[in-house]
Amino acid sequence: MRYLTIGRDGAAEIEEKRSRFLCTLARVEDEAEARAVVEGLRKQHWDARHNCSAFRIGPPPQPVERSNDDGEPAGTAGAPMLEVLRGAGVSDTVAVVTRWFGGTLLGAGGLVRAYSDAVRAALGEVGTLRRELVREYRIEVPYDAAGRLETDLRSAGVTVLDTAYGTAVTLRIGAPPEDENRLESLLAELTAGASSLVPGTDRWVDR
Repeated sequence: MRYLTIGRDGAAEIEEKRSRFLCTLARVEDEAEARAVVEGLRKQHWDARHNCSAFRIGPPPQPVERSNDDGEPAGTAGAPMLEVLRGAGVSDTVAVVTRWFGGTLLGAGGLVRAYSDAVRAALGEVGTLRRELVREYRIEVPYDAAGRLETDLRSAGVTVLDTAYGTAVTLRIGAPPEDENRLESLLAELTAGASSLVPGTDRWVDR
C-alpha cells in the first residue's frame, strides 16, 4: 500500500486584486497536529483577515479530511483547498491559506480560484514523495556470507535498512507485506536454505 505526501514543509504566495494569499503546507501525523499548525499560523498572522485551512491525514481509501472557511463565504475557501489536496493525491498534509484583504471583493468564483491557486502554487514549491507500507524482516547470516548476500539483495531490489554485527551478522530489510513469499524464495535461493526470514512489524516509510 502506498500514497503521496508533501516532500517538505513550505509556502507560496499569490496576489489577486491586491489581496495576498499565502499558502503554508506542513506535514502532519494526526488531526491534533494539523489543528496546532492552523492555530500557530493564526497567531503568527494575527493581522490577516482569514486563515482558511484544509487537511488530509492517513492512507487511502479513507483518510481523515477537514476544511474550514474561517469567515469567508461558505464553500469558497476550505472546500476548494481540500479539493486541490485530493486532486494531487497527497495526505498527511495541512494547508493554511492566509489572506490579507486588498480592498476589492472577489466574489465567490474569484475566491474559489484564488484559494485553489494558492494551494497549487505551494504544492509546486514543495513537491511530493511516496509513503509505502513495509514489513521489517531480520536475516541472520555468517560473517563470510554477509557482504555477498547484502549485495545480492540490493541487486534484486530489496531495501536493506540496517546491518548489525554480533556473533553473526543481522541484516534488517524492508518490503511490502505482499512480497513475503517472493522474499522467502529469493533468500532460499541466495543462501541455499541456510538463512530464513524473521518477520517484524509493519510501518510506513518515505521513499
